[in-house]
Amino acid sequence: MRWEELLSPKRAAGWNDKEECSSSDLRSEFEKDYHRIIGSASFRRLQDKTQVFPLDKSDFIRTRLTHSLEVASFAKSLGQNVGERILALDREQHFTVRMKEDVCHILECAGLIHDIGNPPFGHFGEIAIREWFEDNLSSLTLGKKSASEILSGQMKEDLYHFEGNAQALRLVGKLHFLADEHGMNLTYALLSSMIKYPVNSLETKGGKIGYYYADKDIFDDVSRTTGTNGCRHPLSYLLEAADDIAYKTADIEDAFVKGFIGYQEFLDELRAIHTDRDTWNADEILEILLSKGKELGVESPQEYAVKNWTVRVQGYLIQEAAKTFMAHYEEIMAGIYKGNLIEDSSCAKLMGLLGDVADRKVFCSSFIYRMEATESAVLTFLMNAFVRAAVKYDSKERMSTVEKRMVSLISENYKNAYHRQAKGKEEDEKLYLRILLATDYICGMTDSYAKRLYQELNAMN
Repeated sequence: MRWEELLSPKRAAGWNDKEECSSSDLRSEFEKDYHRIIGSASFRRLQDKTQVFPLDKSDFIRTRLTHSLEVASFAKSLGQNVGERILALDREQHFTVRMKEDVCHILECAGLIHDIGNPPFGHFGEIAIREWFEDNLSSLTLGKKSASEILSGQMKEDLYHFEGNAQALRLVGKLHFLADEHGMNLTYALLSSMIKYPVNSLETKGGKIGYYYADKDIFDDVSRTTGTNGCRHPLSYLLEAADDIAYKTADIEDAFVKGFIGYQEFLDELRAIHTDRDTWNADEILEILLSKGKELGVESPQEYAVKNWTVRVQGYLIQEAAKTFMAHYEEIMAGIYKGNLIEDSSCAKLMGLLGDVADRKVFCSSFIYRMEATESAVLTFLMNAFVRAAVKYDSKERMSTVEKRMVSLISENYKNAYHRQAKGKEEDEKLYLRILLATDYICGMTDSYAKRLYQELNAMN
């Protein structure tokens, strides 16, 4: 892979005459991407989508929006670190200072949109939607056949592997309305960087997918233009590392503030993994920060220590991820690196602990389980109502009055996108696109809207 292709500024719809003729706009194409994203309704909705704690009333706890802003910040920092290291390589004579700036802008934008396709209620929402299709796809009927009989293998697998990453590509590539059918019409370098899993639902081995059958045209064009040809874009490794750093450190901080883990308990966890070979002694640094908090006379020295420790560890993790990227640079550029920058770094043990603590203390708590039970009831109801109605929409099948009402609630933007994509398609693909129409609408909901709609449709006060 070559950076000249990897940093492609191409867009699906090209540039309009006004943009081409403008000499006063000094922004790069990737800086324009940034403004397209932050001005979008889809990005704003992230402020009311779950990161860990659904519908939390605290103004401290992170939402999907604040998480995305943190990922964008870390990704940009990783781009700066890696860009400087690449510039120092004599063998990369074609990598310029301008390319380093482009890398930073692309990664910042990728961080902003990496979760933009996630449904309400975070990752549990993805699980709930996948399980709904596993339980109900065979019971959806059109005429005398079930959806399972009508849909092709990949169409069915797309639904069984429903994935926020694939939905993100679909949203920014086709669903978000600006002026035409190309969604936000973002640069191909950005789209390629955000595809963390460049496989479809038939190619994956039980893992995540990067695109649906419906969006294969986008994936193929982006892959061909950027020269990745089915491999991961090098910047996707940095985006993945930024995401890991953001959520694993933030989960600990949020868990501490919410009372799921205490200071001494966390310190004991860090001490358990400390060895003489550690170059970054996480437990010792936490204790130093506690002492400093006491010296300063802050109201809560323990909270001071945990919050400042989080900032310190994030800086350390960024440096380690950048070093690991360069250690595997040749493999990454050849498209053969199959690892993870965090798992292959010297900080793997620490990051593993942070994830394990969050799992044991937060995600497996009765509080979260009760919340997930509520979320499941909301999403199951919405999937039943909208998918079953969408199956009959735009077909010869008779729709009940209630089903017509349900379809009428779906945004016209989504319905227009469906009609554009379904034009000239065979009946099996039209059915598949109608099912996606329902999931597109549900994924676009915020947590509050999903809960409120559920209550309204069930005549709850």
